[in-house]
This record gives sequence, C-alpha cells and structure tokens, in this order.
Amino acid sequence: MSINTQTSFTAKRQGSILMVVLIVVMVVSLGAYSFSAMMLAHHQTALLSSNHQQTRWLVDSGIDTIRVHLSLTEAERLESGGNYDNPVLFQAVNIIPDPDPAAAGNFTILSPSINSDGYTAGIRYGLENESARLNLNTLILADTFAENGGRNLLMALPGMTEYVADSIMDWVDEDDDTREYGAEYDYYQGLSSPYTPTNGPFNTVEELLLVRGVSPQLLFGADVNRNGMVDAHEQSALSAVQQIADFTATAESAADSMISGSLERGWSSYLTLYSQENNLNINGEPRINFNDEDLTKLHQDLSAVFSVDVANFVILYRQGLPAAGSSDAIPIPAAAYQVDLTVAADQEITQILELIGISLEGPPAEDGEDPIIIQSPWPVAGFGTYIDHLMDNASTNANPTIPGRLNINAAPRTLLEGVPGLNSEAIDRIVQERFTDPTQDTSNYTRHETWLVKNLIVSLEEMKLLQPFITGNGDVYRAQIIGYYEGGKASSRAEVVIDSTTVTPRIRLWRDLSHLGRGYPLEVLGYQYRTGDSSMPSTNLQ
Repeated sequence: MSINTQTSFTAKRQGSILMVVLIVVMVVSLGAYSFSAMMLAHHQTALLSSNHQQTRWLVDSGIDTIRVHLSLTEAERLESGGNYDNPVLFQAVNIIPDPDPAAAGNFTILSPSINSDGYTAGIRYGLENESARLNLNTLILADTFAENGGRNLLMALPGMTEYVADSIMDWVDEDDDTREYGAEYDYYQGLSSPYTPTNGPFNTVEELLLVRGVSPQLLFGADVNRNGMVDAHEQSALSAVQQIADFTATAESAADSMISGSLERGWSSYLTLYSQENNLNINGEPRINFNDEDLTKLHQDLSAVFSVDVANFVILYRQGLPAAGSSDAIPIPAAAYQVDLTVAADQEITQILELIGISLEGPPAEDGEDPIIIQSPWPVAGFGTYIDHLMDNASTNANPTIPGRLNINAAPRTLLEGVPGLNSEAIDRIVQERFTDPTQDTSNYTRHETWLVKNLIVSLEEMKLLQPFITGNGDVYRAQIIGYYEGGKASSRAEVVIDSTTVTPRIRLWRDLSHLGRGYPLEVLGYQYRTGDSSMPSTNLQ
C-alpha cells in the first residue's frame, strides 16, 4: 500500500515538474516572440526613419540644384531651359538610382502656374519669381508715390477691406497715428491679452495674424496641405473661408471690400518679404549711377557706354540748367555744348524717364543773344529705339538691389488690379501681351517695365507714375521641392525662397512642409524608372 502511494506521489510530482517546464518554455517562447516582434518593429522604424532622412537629403539636393542654376548667367539659364517651366531640369531628377522602382529616389521642383486670363491655376516644373508677389515691407514706400498707395495695393487681395488694409499699414508704419480705418497702439493694448504693434517691417508673413482683422482662414485660405490647389477633401474649408470673407465685409460696412480673385490659397500666396531685383545690366555689370557726385567720373562712364552727347546732357541737367521754354532758337545737341566739369552738381535725377523729350536752356554765348537750347538725346518720337539700352544701363542710385517692385510679367491679375494708375483695359493688354515664360521672350523685349510704353499700353507720363511700383524683372525665387521614392514609401517636402542677387545664391526662407504630406500624386511628380523595368531610366512622365 505504501509503495503504491509513493509511486503515485512520484508520478504526480513528475507531472507537476513537466507542467512547470511547459509553462517556462511557453513564457520563454512568448518572450522570444515579443522580443522578435519588437526587433522587427524597431527594424521597420529604423528603415522608415532612414528612408525619411534620405528624402530630406533629396530635398536638399533639389535646393542645391536651384542654387547652382541661379548662379549661372542669364544666358546660360535660358540655354538650359530657363527657370519658368523646365521639366528636364526640375522634374523627377533621379538621385538614388535603383533597378527596383520602389527604391529609386528623386526630387521634383514645383511652382504655381498662371493661366491665359492671368490667374493662378495649376502647377509647373520651375521657379516662382518672388517679384510676382506683393512685398509687405515696401508698402510704406508706396505711400510716398501715391496717396494711400499701400492701401490700394493691399485692396487687390481677394476679401480685403479698407478696415484690414489700414490696420496693416498702421502695423508697419513708424508712428502711432491711427489711419482712417486702421488700428494702432491703443487698440492692441485694450485687448484681453494686450501686445504692442511693431511699427516697423514684418519679420514673417505669418506676423499678419497679429494685425486686427486678419484671420488664419484669410491668410492661409483653404489649401490646407499647401500644394497650391484645393483638393477634394479641402472643399469644406473653401466654403468656410469664403463665409468668413463675406462676414468680414458685411461686419465692416464702413469700409469697401473687394471679394474678387481667389481665396483658395489665402493672402499668404500673394505676399512676400523678400522680393528684389539686381541693379545690374543684362551682362551682370553695375548700371551707371546718374546721380554720382563725381561728375568727371560720371562723364567718363556715360561716354563709354552711351555717347558724349548723352554724357554732356546728363551733366548739364545735374548742374541745374533749367528746362527750355518756348524759343525760336534752333536746338543744338549736347555734344556741341562746352561742359565745365568743375561745376558741382546742383540737382539729382528722380527717375531716368524724366530726361526723355526735354530740352535745356543754356546761357547765351554773348550778351544780347538768345539762350542756347540743348536738345535731349532721347526724343519722345524715337522711344522704342533707345529705351531698352537706356533702362539696362542707367540707374538713379548705386544700391546693388532695388526692393519690392511688382513684376508685371509674372504677377497674377489680382495684384495688377491694385497698382495705382493701371486701369482694367491696360491690365487686359498686359496679360495678353506679356511673356510669362521668359524663355519665350528671345529678344528681351519685356525685360524692362517700359515695354508698356513701347506697346502703347500707357503713355510716357503714365509710365512715370507707374515706375515706382512695377518692374519687368526680379532676382529672388520661390519653389516647393519634393523628395520621394518612386514606390511611395517615404517623402519630404519643403518650401524655399532663394535670393540670386548675391554672387552665391542664398536661402532666405526654408520651411518644412513634410507634416502636410507629399502634396502631389506620384504621377505628377514623375518617374525615372518604369514599373517592372529593371534596366534603364525612362523619360519623365508628366
């Protein structure tokens, strides 16, 4: 009996040990499985992180490509296809070659396009000229050339009101005097969370959100993912944006409102802080400063680039010879008049166009004789024959750059409507006759804003009023760069503004947009390796 009991106890003990062993094995197995799963997850995370970092480097490659392109001369850029729409240079540029399309890494550079009516529509593979945007930090200068010039420029923005426009002008001007519809220090100090207006230049476009009346919906529009268009999932946001614009206009009945143009991309798509143009001629050489105080040097420079006739006339004008009145005397060319370079300059030239078509009155050679009439080397009748050469080589200052003028060849119609002195008929003709793609302007016909006079769109006198606001050029550029794998496993996106007014183009703005997604279908970005093709890159797919 005792033997059976002992045997039974031993068997039970062995069974218990077996169960413990099985449990231990199971726990160890589960631990090993969990560890393996965790290692696989970490491995996948590492791969995703590595792929994402690679796409960031692809974006950097795109930025460097832009900088190298902008460091070329203007002729070299045009020869390589230009900046405007150049899919060969800017679409699906392969940086990581791989027979497996899923592992091939490219970058694509995109900008908004302008349709034949002058409005933003679609995209292109190129750079956006920053002078096609309204520069917030030059609005105060506009007031010096036209009454409420800054307000008028802002009123072109869709959904803008005088209430908001004057508030923006009050934010950027240096005084605490409240404009007609504006807001100054007292208003902002009266808020529940008071703050002080800068009364100076904007540091970012987003700083506008601190200005009375500016909302995120108006500033950024319905383009939530910032790809330059309203996608299907953003339609509800577009309705909300328009409702806010309508409500703002109704609530501010004391001020007029312009609900024209498109708020899809918001005001931020029309605004900049960076636009400027080189004060250089087409060969990259500094223009001659007609207001140089050294008249001897000025005479030499003018004689070398223009003629003695031009040199003498400019010197005489600077020395204060008055404009000629009515006279029966036969005018003589300035080259025939003796110039005394020891006489100091008495006046400065405000703009080059003021020299066109005028005559100067010099003292008579002898007492009792009529004054000597000196004719301008630039007659009004021959405007088109000399104006490009004059504008390309002449300036009224020695500054290396000219800031903030609006590029009439690239700006959307919406902004052209705000330029003081441009009526709707003139804007229609500008949109119809300009070359939005500079590569199409093979003779540089529209390089300078004065092509409006050549085409009889505006008169010379009207051009004098317009010139402080407009230009035909610009040397700062903006674009979005997308780095991506053709298989779609990872991507990065950034917006950059690059200034080419310096010898080495510099980055003025870099904004990471990766958190907003790729923004564009792979078919738009383009492929370099066809699906299933394991040999050679294919042509770009658009």
